[in-house]
Amino acid sequence: MTEVLSLSNAVDYLIERARKYGADEVESFGVDTLAISAECRSRKTENLEYARTAGVDLRVFYQKKQAVVSSSILEKDTLDELAQTAVQLAKTVPSDPCCGLADPKEQIKTFSDLDLYDPCEHTTAELLDLALKTEDAALCEKGVSQSDGASASVEKSRIIMASTTGFRREYNRSSSYIGVSVIAADENGNKETDYDYSSAVYLSDLKNANEIGKTAAQRAIKRLKPKKINSATMDVVFEPRLARGLIGTFLGAINGASIARGTSFLKDCMEQEIFPKEINIHENPAKKRGLASRPCDAEGLPCKECNLIDNGVLTSWLLDLHSARKLNLAANGHAARSLGAHPCARASNISLTGGSSSPQELIKDIKYGLYLTQLFGQGVDMITGNYSRGACGFLIENGEITIPVSEITIAGNLKDMFKNMMAANDLDDHYSMNVPTLRLFNLSVAGK
Repeated sequence: MTEVLSLSNAVDYLIERARKYGADEVESFGVDTLAISAECRSRKTENLEYARTAGVDLRVFYQKKQAVVSSSILEKDTLDELAQTAVQLAKTVPSDPCCGLADPKEQIKTFSDLDLYDPCEHTTAELLDLALKTEDAALCEKGVSQSDGASASVEKSRIIMASTTGFRREYNRSSSYIGVSVIAADENGNKETDYDYSSAVYLSDLKNANEIGKTAAQRAIKRLKPKKINSATMDVVFEPRLARGLIGTFLGAINGASIARGTSFLKDCMEQEIFPKEINIHENPAKKRGLASRPCDAEGLPCKECNLIDNGVLTSWLLDLHSARKLNLAANGHAARSLGAHPCARASNISLTGGSSSPQELIKDIKYGLYLTQLFGQGVDMITGNYSRGACGFLIENGEITIPVSEITIAGNLKDMFKNMMAANDLDDHYSMNVPTLRLFNLSVAGK
């Protein structure tokens, strides 16, 4: 029977075997994860899970060619075969002059403690109780007809990163979640659904279960009896949940891979004012207990706090080593990767600031507009910036949010939307993407 290695030894063994089979440079990534979750529906247990999984991958380079392989089996014979296969694959793929590991002189040597691991032990019974409390709070709200399910989960991982540059990092991190989705019904049996959730590094930092349940219920109830509206051009307000997605689109547009391919509508906008002057989009990878915090990226380069948008001006692309080399720029610590995948650029802990008005003040001069709470479809053209999404929410009349509306489509161009937006001051700092209520001007709205 072949020997089964620990995660740490498996990483080291893969690197050693890949070098033996002829690889020029080698990197290995190992993850051991414990996932605990509980799901309920209509006050009954639906699913309990307690799963332990482990896996390793191997990224090898041979004469400017690269390959990535992975395995969930940590037996010596299997890992030896994996290393041999990886090198053989690397020899057969086309060469890429931009691939390769980081310069050891640029890789981080010491790692700050960002408090990213919850040491408390949690059980499925504890998580089920949390899910049931969340669901019960929602079902107790008058107007909610049934639950679409509630869940609570905790995930804890041991992660190892090592390479032939001498870089090595072993660390633990955790994440936790509770959420619920409910269905509300009116007296005629017409139904609407909505949800709420909370996520955090520590289970104890999650929002209150009763608050989450009540919020989900109230959101669904308010959506009952929606009306249709006529097509028009009007101002549209995105609630924070939707605003986070809009700024996520901006982050995708400044991803170095898209810039290098020339497939981003912002490819020619570096050091240009693309947001209003009062807007800053801040990245803080060193935030304590931040959902996306990290002292270094997946290639061992330091992550630094910065303003991606500084007083409206675009200051930086999100770069991993590969995209940076394609653009003849220095990498800036944004590489991320999952098991068995090549690195890609990703931001850490984003906050949009600069809004000085409350959400009520933001809409008080809108005579006829929309306050949106849900978007549908994938109508975003990242090459042109054209934006078209199905939507629902509420009508704004004379500065007040009034009746629910549905079956509408909003459209505009992201360059114009970014340049002319206005932000409120209701920033919630509980997410990896923190964005307040946003007002967008003169969007095309298609209705009946």
